Amino acid sequence: MSGSHVLEAAGYAIYAALGLCALYGIYCVLVLTRRIAQKRFGTNAAAEQFLDEVRDKLARRDFDGVAAACDTPGYWSKAVPQLVLVALQNRNLPAAKVRRVVAENFEREILADLEYRTSWIATLVKSAPMLGLLGTVVGMISAFNTIAGASAQGVDPKMLGSDISLALITTAIGLIVAIPLVLAGAAIHVRIGKLQDSVQQHIGRFFDDYEAAVPGDRAA
Repeated sequence: MSGSHVLEAAGYAIYAALGLCALYGIYCVLVLTRRIAQKRFGTNAAAEQFLDEVRDKLARRDFDGVAAACDTPGYWSKAVPQLVLVALQNRNLPAAKVRRVVAENFEREILADLEYRTSWIATLVKSAPMLGLLGTVVGMISAFNTIAGASAQGVDPKMLGSDISLALITTAIGLIVAIPLVLAGAAIHVRIGKLQDSVQQHIGRFFDDYEAAVPGDRAA
């Protein structure tokens, strides 16, 4: 395969890689947005309703009833009910240790998955412009090869047009892919921060009711 054919194949590969970056970036953004929405209560009123239900059952020491409520279709994908179940499963431990177990579970099972996806978005934001720059280099090399191999009559502008267009278009596509992902990544970080704040607030209220319901030696 000649050098011109290799450069042409490289150009198509760069276009394909940029397309994959865009598609996977969109996929990550959609998955993250959906998962964050699943983990949060839709409204503060919905969270208060759940916590009131849990408080009533804890006041009667109906731990099985609390677990059953957390495991209903409306709640099993939410972060707070999942963490309430973790607390109930470890209620033989002192409350301070239960709080630590719940916090670790939140970090490991919920936040870690979200951060894994956001790290991929950050990687794509860095990769897309680099692929565009690679396309620029490939296009310029191809253009110089065309000039070097031209006859004494000069270079046909049409022959250089495709090489220069590769150099410019791949750079533009790389930026077009990266800029929306930067904005989407920033918006997702805000959503994750709001999720953390709401979970801490609601779990704090739950533990106030929990410590009043468990035996004194465990709450100590």
